[in-house]
Amino acid sequence: MENQHLITREAKSKKQIVRIIAGLVLVTTIVKYIEFLFIRTDQTIIADNVITKIFCIIATLVAMRICGMKLSDVGIKWKKTFSYIGCGLALGIFTFAISYGLEMILLAAQGKAPRLSAYITNFGLSGATSEVSLSFVALIICVVVNIINVLAEEGMFRGFILKAVSDRWGFRTGNFVQALLFGIWHIVMCVLAVYDGQMGIAQAVVFAIGYVVLAGILAIEWGTCVSMTGVLWVGLSEHFFNNFIGNFLHVVSNTGTDELQIIRIVLSNFLSLGIVLFINRRKNRRTV
Repeated sequence: MENQHLITREAKSKKQIVRIIAGLVLVTTIVKYIEFLFIRTDQTIIADNVITKIFCIIATLVAMRICGMKLSDVGIKWKKTFSYIGCGLALGIFTFAISYGLEMILLAAQGKAPRLSAYITNFGLSGATSEVSLSFVALIICVVVNIINVLAEEGMFRGFILKAVSDRWGFRTGNFVQALLFGIWHIVMCVLAVYDGQMGIAQAVVFAIGYVVLAGILAIEWGTCVSMTGVLWVGLSEHFFNNFIGNFLHVVSNTGTDELQIIRIVLSNFLSLGIVLFINRRKNRRTV
């Protein structure tokens, strides 16, 4: 009788968690679409949807409170913080150094005289979008906005959602769920492109699949980093670097800007995922 009561209570707890996660994702997605389609902060010097990210942080903290979670439960712990941040930055620098190098080589082989150029833009898989001339103010805004962005997304997906699902269904399920939701979260870029008349629906569907896959790959990697370290810092710092370098450093040739950006991103994503999975596999072998 007692065991039956425990099973019922566990099932109810799972249902509650599903409702809380669904509510969190739904309300933050609504805010995201309102900001992207109507407020258009992406077209200002901010060049990002910062209202959504601040709202995500607040909503995630509310969801954590409802579930009785503390910051330490979702991977915000201060032991070895700078060491873990350094690992994430090193991973980003290493993989992007290779991918930028390959992009430059491919363009040079086509006789396009590529060069690196530093200026601030927002991000899109189809290439660099609106440009903001490089200045100290623009650079600081880019850094601050990207910090807010990674705190919001890592806290929500690799923090709260990964923890809530993993505690009840196991890490593999938790990592898959947060990665899938994180991929879907980025489809708004394609909706915006259709809304602005920059893409047709068929092209937007293809790019939407690309966003889900590429964002999902990174989410799997960063979720694995949380499993390995127990903290958000490695994934959070690499996430910051990936976003910042995409906003800041561009490949310009005599035929365009960031023409092969998709190759750069795909290569760096797969390299990064491969390195983390390799390290995780070796770590698991040593603990067996």
